[in-house]
Amino acid sequence: MAEHLTYTAAGPVLRMADEIAVQFDRRPIAEAATEIAGHIRTFWEPRMRRALLAAIDTGADTAPAVRAAAALLRLPG
Repeated sequence: MAEHLTYTAAGPVLRMADEIAVQFDRRPIAEAATEIAGHIRTFWEPRMRRALLAAIDTGADTAPAVRAAAALLRLPG
């Protein structure tokens, strides 16, 4: 049950991450991922970042650049 609630709560952050990714859809994935990760680090609260990473860990369907950005967000710094 908690897993379902977590996914439901993550819906808005997945949507927002995908909307950010649309802005970079003509760039190579690595470049887009760097820009997306930078935006998320700068403007998102830690709980929003955690919700995004948790949703991706559970297999949420999201843009490839968002998945690549999530990998960058897991790096220190």
